[in-house]
Amino acid sequence: MLKRVNERQELKGIPIRAAGFPSPFPSGLEYASPARGTWNIVHTGMLIPEAHEIFVCGASCLRGVVLTAAELGMSDRFSTVEVRENNLLDGDMEELVIEGVCDILRRLPKLPPAVLVYTSCVHHFAGCDLEMIYAELRRRWPQVDFVDCYMNPIMRKSGLTPDQLMRSRLYMLLKPRPIRENAVALIGSDLPMATNSDLMQLLQGKKIHEITACKTYAEYQEMAESALYISSYPAAKAGGDMLAQRLGGQHLYIPFSYDYDEIEAGLNRVCEAVGVPVPDFEGRKRECEAALAETKALLGDTPIAIDYTFCPRPLGLAKLLLGAGMNVQRVYLDTVTGEERAAFEYLREHHPDLMLYPTVHAAMRFHAPKESSDFLAVGQKAAHFTNTEHFVNVVEGGGMHGFQAVLETLALMRQAYQEKKPLRELIQIKGMGCGGCV
Repeated sequence: MLKRVNERQELKGIPIRAAGFPSPFPSGLEYASPARGTWNIVHTGMLIPEAHEIFVCGASCLRGVVLTAAELGMSDRFSTVEVRENNLLDGDMEELVIEGVCDILRRLPKLPPAVLVYTSCVHHFAGCDLEMIYAELRRRWPQVDFVDCYMNPIMRKSGLTPDQLMRSRLYMLLKPRPIRENAVALIGSDLPMATNSDLMQLLQGKKIHEITACKTYAEYQEMAESALYISSYPAAKAGGDMLAQRLGGQHLYIPFSYDYDEIEAGLNRVCEAVGVPVPDFEGRKRECEAALAETKALLGDTPIAIDYTFCPRPLGLAKLLLGAGMNVQRVYLDTVTGEERAAFEYLREHHPDLMLYPTVHAAMRFHAPKESSDFLAVGQKAAHFTNTEHFVNVVEGGGMHGFQAVLETLALMRQAYQEKKPLRELIQIKGMGCGGCV
């Protein structure tokens, strides 16, 4: 039976007690909310200084990435090669990529030291010989470092996701050099690590490399001297393992977390790796408990909504806040990651009425109320779906880590409760904090 696809559907969400793991909601037609603060593959690739991005795909797919580059003011570092129907029918996909990229490089006012070539799903459907393409490009342009990147939505459900691949490609251009025992690289995050984070405090006296701080391609290459690579964002873990295997050195994945025991265990691993005494973290825990009490006293029973774009542990944050007596009513997410399994099971048992909502379900286009609500939202999508001007405007953890992440999150919540923000004006800006790319 035919059904109108534009039929209005109300989505009520589900209590966490009824949610399945890892996918609480069925897959289907998807919706993109106007909350645009998270980064995409264009933003992330631009972190490599002086590099030029070339996207090879159909015109309809190019629209979004072209607009992203324009919004960044980086159109001079961005080019496209359009794939048309005749390229599929004539079987000249390899020639199109090679000649298209070469034509772009010949026309640029200055030859870039590195080129990120983004192929798309159509190349995989057509059985395109990507290895041959990159071998030929490197033969013709030996002075340019090429790296294979992907704008491929068919990778989202199996293997490494496009996000994981993009974060690994950030460091594929690093060339081996002598390792300095005192050098440490913080890798895989779009945003710089906060200088007052517990992790940065432990690394005082070390030479710290971050791609977000690199201004030139030569400076970027210095990251290869690192004896230790540290990642904290889940999508960066696979790339960190690849990097350590290729260049030597050690990779530590110290996850972003709101669980005191997990935070302490991760920081202890860093202390062991860099050879510094393990601090007594009891004082930091007391600070966090005092901040939780202060936040609860201020917020009272204010309803709270959290979404996954704020940080990689939205359920862990919900657990922390609910444990302090705060009124967390909603968490917006589409899947539950393996790292959140323990928090998910805890919340199912101790807070079974906590409501989960998707963010990409087609019916969510009707979810945001027309009138402003009294919710305090943690994250841009939660702010949009609750239509509140009281929200924490942070994406991807905002460079926080360790006990500092707990303290900073609570401080931002108190600030959001006391101050209003222009919702529509802020959340429509793509790639929040992307000034680090420039």
